[in-house]
Amino acid sequence: MLVSVNLRPHASLGRVLDDLGGTLLDLVLGDGDRAGGIGGVAIHDPLDEPALPQHALVLGVGLGDPDEVVRQLRILARHDAAGLVLRAPVTVTDAVRAAVEETGVALLSLTRGASWTQLAAMLRSLLAEGDVGDAEPETLAGLPSGDLFAVANAIGALIDAPVTIEDRRSRVLAFSGRQDEADPSRVETILGRQVPERFARMLSDRGVFRELYRTDKPVYVDLPVERLDGLTMPRVAVAVRAGDEILGSIWAAVSEPLTADRTQALCDAARLVALHMLRVRAGADVERRLRADLLSTALEGGAAAREALSRLGLADQPVVVLALAVLDSGEAADAGLATERQRLSDGLAMHLSAVHPRCAAALVGDTAYGLVPVSRDADGEQRAMRIARDFLDRVGDRVRAVVGIGPVARSAAELPEARDSADRALRVLRTGSGAGRRAALLADVHVEALLLELQDLVAARGDRPTGTVARLLEYDELHHAHLVETLRAWLDAFGDVIAASAAVHVHANTFRYRLRRLAEVGGFDMTDPEARFAAMLQLRVVAPPPTS
Repeated sequence: MLVSVNLRPHASLGRVLDDLGGTLLDLVLGDGDRAGGIGGVAIHDPLDEPALPQHALVLGVGLGDPDEVVRQLRILARHDAAGLVLRAPVTVTDAVRAAVEETGVALLSLTRGASWTQLAAMLRSLLAEGDVGDAEPETLAGLPSGDLFAVANAIGALIDAPVTIEDRRSRVLAFSGRQDEADPSRVETILGRQVPERFARMLSDRGVFRELYRTDKPVYVDLPVERLDGLTMPRVAVAVRAGDEILGSIWAAVSEPLTADRTQALCDAARLVALHMLRVRAGADVERRLRADLLSTALEGGAAAREALSRLGLADQPVVVLALAVLDSGEAADAGLATERQRLSDGLAMHLSAVHPRCAAALVGDTAYGLVPVSRDADGEQRAMRIARDFLDRVGDRVRAVVGIGPVARSAAELPEARDSADRALRVLRTGSGAGRRAALLADVHVEALLLELQDLVAARGDRPTGTVARLLEYDELHHAHLVETLRAWLDAFGDVIAASAAVHVHANTFRYRLRRLAEVGGFDMTDPEARFAAMLQLRVVAPPPTS
């Protein structure tokens, strides 16, 4: 069933500059009060034709040459982009100035010391969509539901101090304006979206977190005598609770303890922040389920697939299917594995969104699927392979994950077959039959996939070994011999007795003796290619696997 979704209005360029200006972004040229909301964030790729959301804010990674900036401004104007961000310092020539005036695309700069990753993460938090409900945006205490940046600004105004809203792990969820009035540690916290470890450790050692989470009153945190570098202002913090659950905290950089009125305002704000954080959580869960339903509908094909693709913004667009799975180590509990799957699915969605603004990803069952739009004349499978490898490299070895890749689906009708191919490749990787690969096209592991499917057929029919292999298995069981192991090693080594004997750790002469015995017992003609193929197939598909 398809669900109707109404999203709140997008943040405008002026709103972005109000919230991030001075800390991450500065307006260089253009109209910072341009009407209309920003439809999304895109990263400039000199090798790809732009595929931008409406009114996109484009991150010009690597752009700096004024002539190239002029060219990009004109290209972005054709796509109705809202602005182009360059790394500071920005070289402003007469041609650049004229291009901004001509195109109406604002030119912004990324503050020195900040990274593109930090900016992209903050922009996506600020522009996050996902409120589900009535056509009119829902509000809580007069503020857009789930808009933590607006809440942070409101709290900052009430207590006359720059504030941050953080989760239980001291990660910054939102922050108010006027952060330039705080100390260097606050700026470092916002740029990293995380309280620096040295500060968090100091707070923990002094029992600040323990006191913070034990009371519902604000806690005044004065500095130790030995002030840490960059931390020069006291803090006031209050926990954000939903019942007995600690959701996070609000931190204000202050010069002195708050007055009684402002202390009460901060307590009231904590209850309001809890409502907004719960709304964000609920909206994220609904959005996940919706995207999973749409993605699943599209992958299954049928009459509803085209509508689902349209809802995902992928109608009439060739796509490649990626299928991601977390390998079960046997050590994690089911709940822990489910959490890991969801976390990795969210990571895949974020990774794909940086690759293409219209990528879609969601967890369906125990597999995370991604749809990556590709050009009609490009090698989509190889592009998807590069994307998958890049994602797995970023995930690292801590999580054992694998990705199967399907062929390009040029229409909704081709999606089920593409998904099936991705699943078949993924199954090979999950069973460890992919020769150590972490990502694979079906063409890379086609034979292994066929063998697994033959094993399914054999298991369903209850087939048992016949002929040579059956006779050798029976002989080994009766005489505690090793003739099946010998045959397997000889076939795997393509008849190289020295290599085969080394593989089973016996002398070459002993191995030759066993070969003669298995030929006699099994009635096996080692010179017959058909007999060799039949024995190899039975050992791979029908016979019990070798014991280690």
